[in-house]
Amino acid sequence: MSELTLDNVYRARYALKDVAIQTDVLRAPKLAPGTDLWLKTENLQITGSFKVRGAYYKMSRLSSEERARGVIACSAGNHAQGVALAAQKNGIKSVICLPDSAPISKVEATRSYGAEICLVEGVYDDAYQKALSLRDEFGYTFIHPFDDPDVIAGQGTIALELAEQIPDMDAVIVPIGGGGLISGIAYTVKNLNPNIKVYGVQASGAPSMLRSIQDEHVEKLDSVFTIADGIAVKEPGSLTYETVKNYVDEIVTVTDDEISAAILALMEQHKLVTEGAGAVSVAAAMFNKVDLKGKKTVCLLSGGNIDVTILSRVITRGLLMSGRNCQLKIELVDKPGQLMNVSRIIAEQGGNVTAVFHEHSGAGADVNGCYLRLTLETRNFEHIAQIKNALVKEGFKLI
Repeated sequence: MSELTLDNVYRARYALKDVAIQTDVLRAPKLAPGTDLWLKTENLQITGSFKVRGAYYKMSRLSSEERARGVIACSAGNHAQGVALAAQKNGIKSVICLPDSAPISKVEATRSYGAEICLVEGVYDDAYQKALSLRDEFGYTFIHPFDDPDVIAGQGTIALELAEQIPDMDAVIVPIGGGGLISGIAYTVKNLNPNIKVYGVQASGAPSMLRSIQDEHVEKLDSVFTIADGIAVKEPGSLTYETVKNYVDEIVTVTDDEISAAILALMEQHKLVTEGAGAVSVAAAMFNKVDLKGKKTVCLLSGGNIDVTILSRVITRGLLMSGRNCQLKIELVDKPGQLMNVSRIIAEQGGNVTAVFHEHSGAGADVNGCYLRLTLETRNFEHIAQIKNALVKEGFKLI
């Protein structure tokens, strides 16, 4: 097995020059006011994520005997596409084990690159065990999604690009699943300039690396649950754990609601579509999870392969999380003109009513009482408070 060295990262960059594109870096002044924030758009990479970098470089170093036997991989989706594309370009047979919970869009995209698909019940770790079983049975070469020095070196090429694109960078925020991406970036960044801060971000429903670092040993979670399926990993790798422990400054977590708000903000402000895992770095910046004051900071958008069937739900959660949508319940006296007065007040405050539900009070309540449930489009949380205050001032009782 190769070692993780800076030379290996540079070799990976050379190997990838005709495969992976150098993704753009965009300034994002409104996502986190008061910070100098930039976005590294790996969501626009070929196959829609950074994973093709590590997968292709690993495959470029296989022997002719290994190529003849074929390769196998496991993935929640993005690594699968990277391996499938790399195998296709190299004329190698590929078998991909995916958890049956993987978005259909990712499964079909992987299949489109010529891979043989094996769906496994459970999450990533269950697919991993199945892939190892098939490797032993058929003699395939296993392409690990993160715990491999060549794969890590491939991901580290992102840091070489950043060093040229933003030479005065002070900090970088990177998503963490199994740890391959942040290992490559942190190792490369710290060897180029040890003063640059490297922050890792995990979903609060899948904090396997954070727990491992806190407890000082690789730890396996009983379960993971997050909309960020690309980083829903129960157990980090041993190599990635050691690399993160030595080179990453801090790890934080973000909730699914915060991730949803970040996805929405990226769509609205920068016309960029990201998946849950791809938006966690922005969520960390938006919700002040790390101290970015005075730092020129890059958020890595690791992927854009979000399933369109869940996108509407994510947007709804993002609207609620950012104060763009709210629900009010008002207790009224059931008499003519009440609804008109409520509507007038909301309109005067610039709110837009999108849904109305009127119901009479239940048992034990005033016989003349009723409830009005409203859904509103609003500008932000300050606007919601303004509307509530105006209603209370006019004598309406909010429940």
